[in-house]
Amino acid sequence: MRPLFTPFAIALLAGLHALPTTAVQPISAVGSKFFYEDGTQYFIKGVAYQLIPEDPLIDTAQCKRDIARMAELGTNAIRVYHVDPRANHDGCVNALADAGIYLFVDLETFDTSIRPDAPQWTTAQFDRYKAILDEFQKYNNTAGVFVGNEVINTREGAAATPYVLAAARDIKSYRNEKGYREIPVGYSAADIAELRPMLQDYLVCRPDPADRLDFFALNAYEWCGHSTFETSGYKILQSHAKDFPVPIFFSETGCNVARPRTFEDQAAVFGPEMSDTWSGSIIYEWIQEANHYGLITYGPPSGASPARLLVQDGFTRQGEPTPVAPDFNNLKAQWATLKPTGVALSDYVKSTASIKPASCPQPTAGGWTVDPHFPLPTLVHNFVHRPPPDLAPPPAPPRQGNELTSSSTSATASFKPGSTSHAPPVRVTSVAPSYYRGKNSVNSGSALRWRNSGFEGVSLVVCMSIAAFALWL
Repeated sequence: MRPLFTPFAIALLAGLHALPTTAVQPISAVGSKFFYEDGTQYFIKGVAYQLIPEDPLIDTAQCKRDIARMAELGTNAIRVYHVDPRANHDGCVNALADAGIYLFVDLETFDTSIRPDAPQWTTAQFDRYKAILDEFQKYNNTAGVFVGNEVINTREGAAATPYVLAAARDIKSYRNEKGYREIPVGYSAADIAELRPMLQDYLVCRPDPADRLDFFALNAYEWCGHSTFETSGYKILQSHAKDFPVPIFFSETGCNVARPRTFEDQAAVFGPEMSDTWSGSIIYEWIQEANHYGLITYGPPSGASPARLLVQDGFTRQGEPTPVAPDFNNLKAQWATLKPTGVALSDYVKSTASIKPASCPQPTAGGWTVDPHFPLPTLVHNFVHRPPPDLAPPPAPPRQGNELTSSSTSATASFKPGSTSHAPPVRVTSVAPSYYRGKNSVNSGSALRWRNSGFEGVSLVVCMSIAAFALWL
């Protein structure tokens, strides 16, 4: 089998050069690790940052206040779940770059995420994903993008896995066709023990690199309070990640069952037990909300009126960031002592020829149900004909049972410690703004679905025929 990463790694090595001290170096995925452009290994010390549901990266003044606290904490990355690709992000993203902070951006939006109960991968979804990539690819401190967050959180939902991989395949292809920098494309998974090993291997096991993730990330809350590498569950996570062919890291972590949070797990993540395999962690989350995972609360800046601050769901989401005690300082103290050096790219590249794809998991009775030999889904072309009002059909009858209504939204969720089932609790980062439609607007039952296999011309003929018929009437 041909080596997976050597050509790209050699190209990256050939491009190593001294950068101005003010420039932010792009991050690349080589083998199972992330590297700065100068060949130094990159480890993630991140926080989940979503002050408001729509987009937290459009208020430059607020970003700068928060970035000062992030720098104090020792942060070098943030994860943002929802952004508006039409907005101007220059102020916030450039301020992050000046502080050496990178972004991991979710491409899905409230109404374009892949549904586990009725998975599809449509041109409407793809267009929205592309719009976000188009906006954030221009920033050197965009370290990676997610094509999904916890899409698969039950055994039955595993059927959506090929659609997640199809989204990654198409986004990578679009990225390359546009000549963009090779921003890594990955997925953020729920920590479901009976699915996790098979899921992570399925997403990186295909022979063609175009059909594999560039990185895999896990939302895991297994280490709670005073625990150990052996008793927390991290030893099992490490055993499943050993020899993983792409970078793997925690895209959410920070159990709060035991309070205050001491973040003792960070010593394992960045220590000798895991740092050779894992590329760091993103702590959930920046802002304090009803779930008590926050590191920061907000009050009015000096001389400002509290009445003018943004308040949603009973929490102030703007103003002067104040650390939550003692959690903020506990994490700050942990990160200050944890400085893994990793490996130099010039040394690591010599071993990349031996990296092979993971072994594909095989379906089992009552277990993993996805056959890795089946081809990935292709894009579904949604065409919706809306007749004139006088010809419109009567309203559809109310939905019954467990069907989703058009007001349903995607819940960004995670199986948190202490839960007795895998039904994920809703987090505030998933509250859809009023102008978002439900996901059913994408996966509409009235849509004509065209496979991407030569039917584009047919759909054009249909459109022209309908238009001609309407004019004739």
